[in-house]
Amino acid sequence: MSDSLLMHAQPQPLTPDSDPDRIRDRLPFLYRRDLIKRGIRAFLESRGHLEVETPCAVTVPGEEVHLYPFETMRETPQGTRETLFLHTSPEFAMKRIVAATGLPVFQFARVWRNGEQSNLHLPEFTMLEWYHPHLNLDGLMDETEALLKAVLPPALTCPKFDGPDITLDLTRPFERLTMAEAFQRHANIDLLPTEGNAQKLADAADCSLRENETWEDLFFRLLLERIEPVIGRTQPTFLTHWPASQAALARRDPANPATALRFELYAAGLELANAFEELTDPVEQRVRFEADRSMRRRHYPERADWSSDEKLLAALPHMPPCSGIALGFDRLIMLACGTQRIKDVLWLGA
Repeated sequence: MSDSLLMHAQPQPLTPDSDPDRIRDRLPFLYRRDLIKRGIRAFLESRGHLEVETPCAVTVPGEEVHLYPFETMRETPQGTRETLFLHTSPEFAMKRIVAATGLPVFQFARVWRNGEQSNLHLPEFTMLEWYHPHLNLDGLMDETEALLKAVLPPALTCPKFDGPDITLDLTRPFERLTMAEAFQRHANIDLLPTEGNAQKLADAADCSLRENETWEDLFFRLLLERIEPVIGRTQPTFLTHWPASQAALARRDPANPATALRFELYAAGLELANAFEELTDPVEQRVRFEADRSMRRRHYPERADWSSDEKLLAALPHMPPCSGIALGFDRLIMLACGTQRIKDVLWLGA
């Protein structure tokens, strides 16, 4: 036998994820993962949602400024080459499906975000996204709350590395808190009048601006330090009506254009989901995309660039009024299993 064949015939050292005992240790969590996935499918299908699949390798991975996509290359039989990216979300493709069909749809999508690695983040993970035409943001909060109550037990004990365990009560109505209310209640800051003025926000927060810190930078610093640690602790919280500059792909609120029809969902210290009442105006969406692209070029000039998703922009005028949500499926399983490590709820880690 050659040395090469002999090498392959010998047992190879086990890595943590190839060790059969490690996978067996996680089996209770993995059984629960499968059970919850089946429960979610049953819940959404019972409400008329159709499960779809969209491509993972795309020409436009998304427009969020600070997400870093994986880059790959497609080569045709003729030898031409085209740069593609592994999508950071299936959002653009799913909206095109809604625009073409008018149907409510959902997807368990594998998504990729480069440079992310922690107890809560991995470069490859599973996102549950669904879109519900003719449902407004309040209706989507109702649906999201009903889904979580359908697939999770009524009470969850959630261990914390930095303090005592949290008991999450899912029998109570989820809290709904606007961003302005959250900043006023938990940080004593009148947020909306400061928008765009970093020094004004710093003065209201009684803190110093860091070097080159923008209003957006400080907003997210305060959100992380003063708001997120105290919301969603014993009952899940929808944090709604974000400042208009943070609308992303959401409509502005016609009743208050200083805010956007967007929410994030927090539970036991975990950010679980991000949702929009969807913007369907292609002109405004193009302006936002171009602003995001300009900011991304300033912050990350070394990274690959791409054009706007023209197929999405062409589809938006045909899209019915709709709300959509992206929920971190792995984080939902972490919550259900009472673990703080995302790798505990995966079959195999990268």
